[in-house]
Amino acid sequence: MAGIIDDVRRFFRRGGIVTQLIGINVLLFLLFALAKVILLLFKVDDGGWLDFLSLPASLLLLAQRPWTLFTYMFMHGGAWHLVFNMLWLYWFGQIALYFFSARHLRGLYIFGGLAGGILYVIAYNVFPLFASQVPYSLLVGASASILAIVVATAIKEPNYQLRLLFFGNISMKWLAVITVLIDTLLIASNNAGGHIAHLGGALAGWGFVAALNKGHDITEWINRCIDFIGGLFRPASYRTRIRPKKQKKAFSSGKKRKKTDESPTNDHAADYTYNQTKKQQSDEIDRILEKIKKSGYGGLTTEEKKKLFDASNR
Repeated sequence: MAGIIDDVRRFFRRGGIVTQLIGINVLLFLLFALAKVILLLFKVDDGGWLDFLSLPASLLLLAQRPWTLFTYMFMHGGAWHLVFNMLWLYWFGQIALYFFSARHLRGLYIFGGLAGGILYVIAYNVFPLFASQVPYSLLVGASASILAIVVATAIKEPNYQLRLLFFGNISMKWLAVITVLIDTLLIASNNAGGHIAHLGGALAGWGFVAALNKGHDITEWINRCIDFIGGLFRPASYRTRIRPKKQKKAFSSGKKRKKTDESPTNDHAADYTYNQTKKQQSDEIDRILEKIKKSGYGGLTTEEKKKLFDASNR
């Protein structure tokens, strides 16, 4: 058992942000599914404990379960619900990493989920159509978070080409427009809450890129909270190891002082070399992205794909 736990830990440490998000969703689904089977075998009523992780439309229930604003975006109502969402997260998460950092993607997932959940709660408590459903309506799923990623990528790179089975090539902007339009029209369906949440996620994706273009990262506070919480669970030895040590400055002789005085020249040379290397890498990535605009991702060579993948994980 300890070996399995170690394997899971290594999986999360070595995997990229998309793999980690998918892993969290799948792991939680499997754990709760297993718990349900065990309770069923012993004829024990689960008491609706899964509801305590689902986002309620009722403001009274939400006040009692504020954590559901975060937990609902990692929960799913069934296997097909999970599979469909994780496929979308994998496909569009990988594309988004060409244009955003892994840190941005992590924050955007949470931000999109929060925006979708808040819009869902507001809509159900404002519009008379949903008044009778408020007391028992619950929301689960990662769709709002995923749509935030889709829309953000479409706004950042609207002409990025996708090749869809049976449909051929389609640009990101049209995929985003069609998806948002479908969600808007399906508000009148049985899953109105889910589609409203999708629109909230779409608004979050648009707002994220709009702010980023002005030099503001509206997901930074989310990432800082995640970093702080994650730091609480790291071993003390790890925190000590990553904490930079203070350098002591001491000169014991004129000779050593002279050697130290000459070091800035070497530092400038090293900085120059480093900046040249970074510029060459940046120019190469720009060239590859320009090639994607013209011929799509499928037109890249294996080496170019590897360079994009490496750049997205820095």
